[in-house]
Order: sequence, then C-alpha cells, then structure tokens
Amino acid sequence: LMCSCGVWGSLVQPGGSLRLSCAASGFTFDDYGIGWFRQAPGKEREGVSWLSSGDGDTFYTDSVKGRFTISSDNAKKTVYLQMNSPKPEDTAVYYCAAALEGDYDLWDQGDMDYWGDGTLVTVSS
Repeated sequence: LMCSCGVWGSLVQPGGSLRLSCAASGFTFDDYGIGWFRQAPGKEREGVSWLSSGDGDTFYTDSVKGRFTISSDNAKKTVYLQMNSPKPEDTAVYYCAAALEGDYDLWDQGDMDYWGDGTLVTVSS
C-alpha cells in the first residue's frame, strides 16, 4: 500500500480540511476491506475509519464521526480519508491498512494483511 497526501507531513489548521489518499497494489482491491488507523504521539495506534468491500459499510471511531469521511475509487484502487474540521487532537501518523473481507474483526490490527507507510498529519494554528 502507498499512503500519501502529497508529501510526508501535512500541516492543517484547526477547522480546515485535508484529504489523505492511499493507493493499493499487490492484491485484489475489491476483495479487501480497507481503512485508516492513526498513532498520536505517546499513544497506541487506533482505528479511525473503515470501509467494507462487500456491502460498502463505513465505520468511524466516535471522535471523528461527523468530521471525517472515508471513500474509495475502485477503478484507481485508492481509498481516501476526507478530514474536515480537524482538531489538534487529530495530530498523528495516519496509516492505511487492508484486510481480506470476511477475515478480520473491525479495528483488530493483528488481522490486517497490508499496511501503508504512514503519513504525518499535524493540526495546529
């Protein structure tokens, strides 16, 4: 997986917006659930958002509901995370991850088959 938002490290102001993208390769995109995790400084990595490949259901951790939106372009084999109204507490390294559909528990990092390299997002004025 490739995780990018143009460059390593993005600075966004609180209340602004940013879109992360993750281009997949090396596996059949349509067969995998895909999503985003993040690791804030001094904290454990946590699940942020997930997109199931079968039914297209989306899932969000409570702290980002209503602000972040996950989507995909299957033709481009790319998943996006639209971050609206980010807060300083959203500052973290964001990783995309993929798991074979039907073969994972939501947010279980041990079930992920593929990980992106991560990209740093800093929310600050």
